[in-house]
Amino acid sequence: MHILGRLFGLTILWFAGTTVCLSDDSDIKAGEALYNQNCMICHQADAIGKPGMAPSLTNKELLATASDEFFIKTIQNGRPGTGMPPWQHLGEDNIRKIVAYLRAHSELPNRAEEIDKQVDAHGDPRLGKQWFQDICATCHGVRGDGYISGGTGTAIGKKGFLDVVSDGFIRTTIKEGRSNTRMRGFQGSDGLANLSDREIDDIIVYLRSLPKENQ
Repeated sequence: MHILGRLFGLTILWFAGTTVCLSDDSDIKAGEALYNQNCMICHQADAIGKPGMAPSLTNKELLATASDEFFIKTIQNGRPGTGMPPWQHLGEDNIRKIVAYLRAHSELPNRAEEIDKQVDAHGDPRLGKQWFQDICATCHGVRGDGYISGGTGTAIGKKGFLDVVSDGFIRTTIKEGRSNTRMRGFQGSDGLANLSDREIDDIIVYLRSLPKENQ
């Protein structure tokens, strides 16, 4: 996806041989201003994030796999038990402008609808716990509580995260990872570990059980 230019106040994108309009320029500019006022202190300039503090919001794989609803709910409700407070007071219109600003950084087609339609995970949480402790806990913490445990990974065991993501989103992230971050893929010959589909689903089922443990 590439920005071709601007016409009549719209940002024009080229994607897969097709020219499309992404967002009104004024929304993107307003979203950038809102981001700089409210989000930049943690997520840094251009939303590139800072390991151990706040994740990148303009990572190309994140933008390709996350729905607008994911961003909106996360901004509105925050992530209880982490450093991400709720920003519901900004109002939905302003929050959507922040999302438009983030989307303006997109480099890949958005697959969120397809990913979120994947089947729910079915597996053994006992095996998932073992895999999680062996390969995930170093960054995400032994209880999935993220930065507060001193790791570089986000709090993927918290209710605030698990309530806004599908099993497909978690599955795809584990398989493919995120470029330019410490989250590498965990499937295939290039992965940090060549996990099977069943082993990944075991991890997802275990993650879904963590909010009860973290209460």
